[in-house]
Order: sequence, then structure tokens, then C-alpha cells
Amino acid sequence: MAKTTKGTIVVDGEEITISNPDKLLWPEAGITKKLYLEKLAEISPYLLRYCQNRLLTTIRYPDGVGRKFFYQKNAPEPLPTFVHTSVHEGVDYVVLNRLPVLLWLGNLACIEFHPSLHYVHEQLPCEWMIDLDPSQEEEPRIMEAAVYVGDILSSLGLQSVPKTSGATGVQIIVPIEYGVTFDELRMIGHFVARYATEKYPTLFTIERLKKDRGDKIYFDYLQHYAGKTLAAPYTPRARPAASVSTPLTWEEVRNNPHPSDFNLHNIGERLKQKGDLLADVPPQSVQLILQHLK
Repeated sequence: MAKTTKGTIVVDGEEITISNPDKLLWPEAGITKKLYLEKLAEISPYLLRYCQNRLLTTIRYPDGVGRKFFYQKNAPEPLPTFVHTSVHEGVDYVVLNRLPVLLWLGNLACIEFHPSLHYVHEQLPCEWMIDLDPSQEEEPRIMEAAVYVGDILSSLGLQSVPKTSGATGVQIIVPIEYGVTFDELRMIGHFVARYATEKYPTLFTIERLKKDRGDKIYFDYLQHYAGKTLAAPYTPRARPAASVSTPLTWEEVRNNPHPSDFNLHNIGERLKQKGDLLADVPPQSVQLILQHLK
């Protein structure tokens, strides 16, 4: 990964200061900052792909997971020369395009990476994402629900890739041809969500208020919109098991895995074996669906 000197590492020609390498960032999983940076380097070809040329929000845990945290939108100061930023609506965002930037953020105890859903200086979505959000902390039906949504999308002629959020939910990603607007995708999302709630009324809800959802899974088609973010594929999450938001095969989803099965300890080996499942699905047109809905 790098040649090491006391307190600094040199990566891709850039010098990065490393502080408190032995600090436990995930106490229950036994992951120190040093190990975290090694794991970030290992998954970086995949994580960077989905943060490339986007506005980055991170969640920082200076004293480790389970302690105080804060969202970081504005680029933290002081800013190394190798970190590029982009101003959007008055916020100076980090643009996470290179491994040195990722490791610099990792040293600052940035645990979660939430990129914008559009590229820098653009307004159109990069892909389409549906967020299935359980109302309960432990939801044994979440993978079953994801399968139903995948089947609905398939009936519309769309290939999709499920991924664990890394927390409690599942996101379903549909690679799309560039040029569709957020409003158009919201229209399709609303159609699919309504269909799902009518077909599986005890499982899904589109009720926005959590207190009114009961034990149902929230089919969130609204989160995929300009100005919002969702957890990047391959981002670590601030959960006890050091889970990682991981794309899965539909066969794996049918076997009902737990999100914590995919974590910083084993994600590198999984990527060596399976590669990037998201990259295997080509961008698709949604124009025919839009024509029917309009």
C-alpha cells in the first residue's frame, strides 16, 4: 500500500499524516485505525468508483463507533493540496477521486461515505436507487421484501442489483442510461412503490411518518432525489460488526443473509472472488416505462 515513516505514509506520491494508529474505531470488531486504513486501501478500487466526481458527505466518529459522531459536509480544515473540493449551494464538498484522499479521510475517522446522487456541476441522477427501510431494528423479512421488489422491476424489463445498506435496510440499484431526471425516476418509483404496497399490504408501506408505519417496511422512493444522499456501495458503516454496504446476487438475497455477514474483515476476500456485481449490469433505458406512465 505504501512506504511508512513515523507518523506519515506516502501513497501515490502524496504524504498523509497518520495520528493514533492504535485507536479502536470499532471496539467490538477489534478494528484499529491502522487496520481500518489497510481495509480502506483494499476496497478503494470499488468504493472510489461510486464516489468518483460526486459531492461527498461523511460521518465522523472521532472516538470510535458508539461514541459521539457528526456529519461532515464542508471540507475539513486544514486541507492538504491533493484534496480537491467543489462548491454546491454554498457548501464546499470534498470530491473523493483518489486513494490518498480516502486515506486522509479515514485518518480523520470518517467511517461512512455518502456521495451525492448526481455528478459535480450536474443535475441528473447517475443511477436509480430504491431504499427499503425497516421500521424495526431487526427485520427478518427485509431480504424477502427485496426479492419482491426485484421481481417487480424484472417484470418491467429492468435488471437490478440489491445491496445491503450495511445497517438494517436494503437498497436496490438500477443502472440507467444517463439523461433521465430525478422527477422522472420519482414517478417510476412511486408507481413501483404503490404496486408493491397493494400486492403485499402487510409487508410494505409508503407512509412517510415512522410512527404511522407499524412494523411495515418503508418503500422509500423519495430519498433518491437531488440534494439527498444514500450510503455508497462498499462504504463501511458505524455498526458494531463493522458491516460494509455490499452488493449481492439475487440468489444470495434469497438465502436471507444478515447485513453484518458482510464486513470489513471479509469484504476484501469477497471482492477478490466476486468482483463488483454492480459493474456487471449495463445501463438501461427507462423511456418505455416513462411513456406508459405519462
